[in-house]
Amino acid sequence: MVYQTIEKSAIEILHPNKSTVWTISEPASIAWKTSNIDSKKSIRFFLARDDMVVQELGTFKNTFTADGINLAKNISSGDTYQVVGIELFPDNKYQVAKFATPYFSIRNEEGDARRNASKYGNGQQNIAEIAEPPHRQSFEGRKISYTKELVFEDEKISIDIWDHGRQDNDIVSIYLNGETIISKHLLTYRKKHITIRLDPSKSNDLFLYAHNLGKVPPNTVSIKITDGKTTEDIVLNSDLKSCEAVLIKIKK
Repeated sequence: MVYQTIEKSAIEILHPNKSTVWTISEPASIAWKTSNIDSKKSIRFFLARDDMVVQELGTFKNTFTADGINLAKNISSGDTYQVVGIELFPDNKYQVAKFATPYFSIRNEEGDARRNASKYGNGQQNIAEIAEPPHRQSFEGRKISYTKELVFEDEKISIDIWDHGRQDNDIVSIYLNGETIISKHLLTYRKKHITIRLDPSKSNDLFLYAHNLGKVPPNTVSIKITDGKTTEDIVLNSDLKSCEAVLIKIKK
């Protein structure tokens, strides 16, 4: 009997590095190299500060460079930023390439000036009317960002979750419409399976909530959702300030 050995994958981010200074007003770029990751595969990148994710930079094919990345205008100046890269849907599910750069700097002079003016100004602020958002925007003080909208035919669905990266003691909960469906689960490569019913009258919001950061933030979870006819494979991330989510609807 012949056993096939899958070579271990790896990623190394070359830029930014510890001497890099990004400026908010200018598009950023990322350069990296990989081992045993096909060029058709994708790498997902995040910007973190003090081990907390502050922005998703994008998902890019493994072509070793990504340019024209727009940084969020509300990011403040600092010297403890990192870019984190994660291999998506690896051939070897028990080993996912993940890399965090050394700390580097970001400068946002205009944003710093606005914050200082607000902090030391006369305290008056113009407040515009804001329409109520159509979906949940936060939960327990954490920002929720929606990555995808899924559509199924049956309101009864099955969900499997497992650790997308290396096992590093990530503990997560999964919420559906604000209610816990998986509570404080320690992620491993073994799939956690549940069956639930969706509310067919609305868009259901399903989001990932991190209880810790493990050894390498953010917490990254592979999720498989199926109604027996349609199957969706997604990856959600969460840290202690933000949660990624998807909307799930029933086809009418």
